[in-house]
Amino acid sequence: MPAKDGQHKGNVDADMVLQIAIDHFEHHFDKAVVVTSDGDFYSVVKFLYGKKKLEKVISPYYKTCSSLLKRTAKDKLVFINNIKNKLEYKKEKHRTRTKP
Repeated sequence: MPAKDGQHKGNVDADMVLQIAIDHFEHHFDKAVVVTSDGDFYSVVKFLYGKKKLEKVISPYYKTCSSLLKRTAKDKLVFINNIKNKLEYKKEKHRTRTKP
């Protein structure tokens, strides 16, 4: 489907729903992690939550996350800005050796 600027717009929402259905019914995955703030994915989250297949929904920020998604994901929703120190790469500090 062409967007306003003439470029073709991907249908990520529908593709994701289809892939989850295929994976759920054919491959029987254990848990899913969904990274989004978009309320369009609430039905996917609701389905996974109901099937006890939802591990987490990761959203960048509370303010940008859809209120519908917040209600649907419930206790499975985390925000990157709240866990960024767990996610960020930290360079190991070199210890200096002392001679005995």
